[in-house]
Amino acid sequence: MVSRRCILMVKSNLEEIGIKYSSVQLGVIETLDKISNEKRELLRTILLKSGLELIEDKKAILIEQIKTIIIEIIHHSTVELKVNFSDYLSDKLNNNYTYLSNLFSEAEGITIEHFIIIHKIEKVKELILYDELNLTEISYKLHYSSVAHLSNQFKKVTGLTPTFYKHLKNKRRNNIENL
Repeated sequence: MVSRRCILMVKSNLEEIGIKYSSVQLGVIETLDKISNEKRELLRTILLKSGLELIEDKKAILIEQIKTIIIEIIHHSTVELKVNFSDYLSDKLNNNYTYLSNLFSEAEGITIEHFIIIHKIEKVKELILYDELNLTEISYKLHYSSVAHLSNQFKKVTGLTPTFYKHLKNKRRNNIENL
C-alpha cells in the first residue's frame, strides 16, 4: 500500500469479507482475530484484483516497510526529518542499515538511496505543478543542500531542468504506485 486511497480500499475489502482489524496503515494490517486460511486466500484474491498483494515473507515485509517509510516521509509527512534516512530506517525497523540496504538492493535492483531520489524528484514535479513554491522553497522543503543540488539531481533523473519542466505544456508525473 503506497497511498491513503489504498488504505481505504483495503479497509473496505476487510469489512466486505468480515475480517476485524485494529489498524490499517501503509503496508501493514493488524487484525483483531486470527484469520482462517479460507479468509486469507479470499483476501489475497481480492487484493490482487485491486493491484495489491498480501505479503507474508519476513524479508518481503521488511522491503515493503522500507518503501512505505520512505514514501510516507517524502510524500505525506509535514514533519522535518532530524536525522538522515539511513539512521531513521535503522531505528524505525530495528535493523542494521547495511543489512536493510543489501536486502533492498538485492530484491529491488536499485539502492535505497536511488529509491529515495526517484521519490524526491516525483515530489519536486508535484510541487512544480502546484506552482505555489519557487525552487529555493522546494529545495528547502525536500532537504536539498541547495537549488543547484536539486537541479542537478532533477536533470539526472528526468533529463530536463526544473525550469524547463515547469514550462512544458504536457507535464508528466508518475504514480507513486508505479515507481
